[in-house]
This record gives sequence, structure tokens and C-alpha cells, in this order.
Amino acid sequence: MTWRVLFKGLAMLASLAMLGFLASHFQFDELLSRHWIDNEVRGKGWLGDLLFLAVGALATALSFPRQAVAFLGGYAYGFVSGAALATLATLLGCILGFFYARWLGRGFVQKRFPDRIRKLDAFLHQHPFSMALVLRLLPVGHNASTNLLAGVSCVRAAPFFMGTALGYLPQNMVFALAGSGVNLDPELRLSLAVVLFVISSLLGIWLYRRHRQELAGVEDENGQPRER
Repeated sequence: MTWRVLFKGLAMLASLAMLGFLASHFQFDELLSRHWIDNEVRGKGWLGDLLFLAVGALATALSFPRQAVAFLGGYAYGFVSGAALATLATLLGCILGFFYARWLGRGFVQKRFPDRIRKLDAFLHQHPFSMALVLRLLPVGHNASTNLLAGVSCVRAAPFFMGTALGYLPQNMVFALAGSGVNLDPELRLSLAVVLFVISSLLGIWLYRRHRQELAGVEDENGQPRER
């Protein structure tokens, strides 16, 4: 491991710790609230829109729940516009985390944990769009950690981001609907949320199983490519 790789890896770890400390010290999680939306976003025109996108992206990159960003998007802009802007903000947060890890930590992590990165690459590399979609649809995992791990892998950025954006939509729609205050019967709103959640989860499971079947078709029992 070269000194340059080691330095970049340590810089990534130190900066992550510093960002976490600053976010906690300045109570960044309390910044994103309906009070903040009322004072800084609503009625501010395109400047308010840009502020919402910037803060939402940074919050998502710093592990703030993207569902909360979607809820506030619905509160600020209504269901449709709120879901769209929240999805854009959380996608920008994904891009921030992805390239932060790729530029600073990729070499260090690949040298330190080669076997784990090899497995991650095997999962993401051949079908980055559908595998990103699976990761975002399944009700497991941690959003910010997924962004960082993808950044240190060899996955292609563009299809990963496209799959991420599409995978974000179902939950973002659910929480934007909740935040919008649309006058729906509570039972109907809950039913819609459950249906969207179940559909997205089942789609994620189906895509993952299809990937496993395709992988089994091109590898033998030892995990090596079959002869053609």
C-alpha cells in the first residue's frame, strides 16, 4: 500500500468523523424541520428550491433519513412536486457520498479489504442499474453506507445513479404524500403506503432472485465461469 493511498484513506476516515461531529454539534438534524421550511423555503421562489435541494442533499449524504427529506418535500411543495424534488435532493446526496468515497477511499479500502470489495463488485458490476434498484427497493441496508460502499467499488456511476433514482421513488412518494397533508382518509393513506411498500419490496426480491438465477447460469458450483 503506497503512502498516497494510505493518506487518502486516513483523510476519508478523519473527514467522516469530523463531519459527524459537526453535524451533531450544530444539531443539523433539527435544521430540517417544518419550521425551517416555513421560514427559509416556502415563498422564496427558486432560491428556496435551491436551498431545499442543497440542504436535502447534504443531509442525505450525512446519513439523515431520506424519508424525512421526502416528508418535508411534500410539506413544502405538495405531493407531486415534493416527491420529485425530494428524489432529486436524495439522489444528489447519493452522488456526493459516492464520489467522496471514490476519490478519497477507494484505493485504501480495496487494498485493506480486497475480498469484500471483490464480492461487492461481483454483485454490482454486470448489472449496475438493476442491482442499484434492488438495493434501494429492498427494506434492508443503510442508505449512506450503500453510497459509500458503491463508491469504493468498481461499479459504473451513471447506471448506478439511474437505478438509485428509480428505487428511491416508491418510499419518497409515500412520505411526500404524508407530508403534503392531502385530505385523504387516514386508513386510505395508510393502505396506499402499505401497498407501495409491499410492491417495491416484492419487485426488489424478484429482481434479486433473477440476478441470482442468471449468475448461477454462468458459473459452476465452484463460482467459476462455465465453459462455452
